[in-house]
Amino acid sequence: MKKNKVITAEEAIALIRENDVVTTTGFVQSCIPEALHAALEKRFVETGSPRGLTLIMTAGAGDSKGLGTGRLHHDGLLSRVIAANFGRMPKVAQAAQANRIRGYNLPQGVISQLYRACAAGQPGLFSKVGLKTYVDPRHGGAKVNELTTEDIVKLVEVDGEEWLFYTATKIDVAFIRATSSDPSGNLSFEKEALTLDCLAQAMAARNNGGIVIAQVERIVDDGFLLPKDVRVPGILVDCVVLAEPEMHRMNYGVMHDPALAGQIRVPVTGIKRMALNERKIIARRAAFELPPNGVVNLGVGAPEGISSVANEEKITPYITLTTEAGAVGGVLASGSSFGAATNADCIIDQNQMFDFYDGGGLDMTCLGMAECDEAGNVNTSKFGGKLNGCGGFINISQNARSVVFAGTFTAGGLEIAVQDGQVKIVQEGRARKFVTAVQQNTFSGPYAVERSQPVIYVTERCVFQLTREGLELIEVAPGIDIERDILAHMDFKPVVRNPVPMDARIFREEPMELISDLLNLDLKSRVSYDGERNILFINLEGWYCRVKSDMDELRMTIVEACRKAGQRVNAVINHDGFRLNENLYDDYAGMVQYLQANYYATTTRYATSAFLRLKMEEALTKRGVAPHVFERKEEAQAFVGTTEDKRARKKISPAVASAA
Repeated sequence: MKKNKVITAEEAIALIRENDVVTTTGFVQSCIPEALHAALEKRFVETGSPRGLTLIMTAGAGDSKGLGTGRLHHDGLLSRVIAANFGRMPKVAQAAQANRIRGYNLPQGVISQLYRACAAGQPGLFSKVGLKTYVDPRHGGAKVNELTTEDIVKLVEVDGEEWLFYTATKIDVAFIRATSSDPSGNLSFEKEALTLDCLAQAMAARNNGGIVIAQVERIVDDGFLLPKDVRVPGILVDCVVLAEPEMHRMNYGVMHDPALAGQIRVPVTGIKRMALNERKIIARRAAFELPPNGVVNLGVGAPEGISSVANEEKITPYITLTTEAGAVGGVLASGSSFGAATNADCIIDQNQMFDFYDGGGLDMTCLGMAECDEAGNVNTSKFGGKLNGCGGFINISQNARSVVFAGTFTAGGLEIAVQDGQVKIVQEGRARKFVTAVQQNTFSGPYAVERSQPVIYVTERCVFQLTREGLELIEVAPGIDIERDILAHMDFKPVVRNPVPMDARIFREEPMELISDLLNLDLKSRVSYDGERNILFINLEGWYCRVKSDMDELRMTIVEACRKAGQRVNAVINHDGFRLNENLYDDYAGMVQYLQANYYATTTRYATSAFLRLKMEEALTKRGVAPHVFERKEEAQAFVGTTEDKRARKKISPAVASAA
């Protein structure tokens, strides 16, 4: 006879012993087993037991005011916390900062994946995530205070490469949450916004001989749930607790939204248009980095505005937004529903999403920044005297193919005005963000440079780019004075070579027509042929090659023009203001090599940026291509004329002249 596993919350919580390791599910304010947290708090307050628990959690799970894991702040209840986010349980964070409990701030994806390691009986997880950050044992090993001494992160070498080994902590109790359960404990998630790590957490506890307690909102009869709808099988579940509706809200701000649960699809009438303020300026400039047909992750804060800009510019169909919580596609939710999505294409488990992210699946991410220093290091985890935690920031920022950090130039009271396309600083922020050294290193600039990862830093008044020499000022907003409005409010002087104006469209009320840039619709207008002189002019001024597909579009456009010319052409290319992602220089040189071998007689390029000229010359020389890169257009055209004269005197074919 099958056992009926449905019991009360009090009966389930009574099974927890002193010093147990407890893991719980939840993402920010969604999918939190509130009834279980409340019952654990009640038992401890009334009896003083259980004491000395270790809490393991992936993302923050609470409202920052005492709900969720914030209920577990009582002295003596916890002795250790392993979490990606402490900001959602501020009193627990304060206890850690006061050395009353031990604590580790691990990357969210690592904790998520460690559940699987625990479930499989493995000792831990090998990952490059966290190298060169505060998680690296050389920089603290993710310990949050002096009381914490045990090393759970080790630096190891495998086949000559550095890796971090994260030790798995065996789990005794797992709090998970679902929508429906039958008496045997089979669980389905039909009304949940996310599935998170519930299956992996249940397996980890069950295979360690621990207990799994599932909170649900309804009990259904045996045989009601279809096999493919069961996301956690009953063999993994020990207890099922039926929660009151108020304790089983979709999130703290929403009782239930079927569109977020994927039960229905709703018309999306459009996100409210943003006012032209500092947040919109930042979001607009960051939107220029969006890769066509790419997969994107957006962080909280300033990056969230990209969704609104993308909707206004009608480019939403050409990008796929994702969340680390597991949502793919649709319209990303914000506020209390952050992490979920309306009209999502798919919801996968959180640990699976981090597999995708860690493997390089993200084409671009846009994340916030609390502090940044001259080496390009970014801090989002510990600042202003508070332990916030890294969340998924380290996984995402280290492994995305392109990274945009976005935020206001200063913080605390910043006011700006946009008048006639010009930016005016009305009141400067009280706190500087660009500091000599970040308080905690959540993103390593030098490590990104080492791996040729493209990184830019977007503010309302300027844009920086990460280079081997450190942070370089590459764009300045109209109306902004570099000395007065930028350098005077930084603790260090960035590299300043030849910054160009930020795109003027950013500072106007009307839409920017960004879709033309994103889909390279204007590429053909950038290529023109002078038949009398046999010169192909390629104007790449201000053009941005984000991803390899952009380069493919450019190559096809040039090839088409050359074929129409019917002969090898003398190419003159304007690279003023041209931007090429750091990891594409070799591909770009390969494209030039191909064009030179098949379509060009001579090739000359000009760019006023000394840095760009140097990078292009290095890449072309490496490919064995003559690096004719000049500073001015006149020099480039003069070179073409000289080469033509030589060819005429020697009476040789364009192909031979090119090879010479």
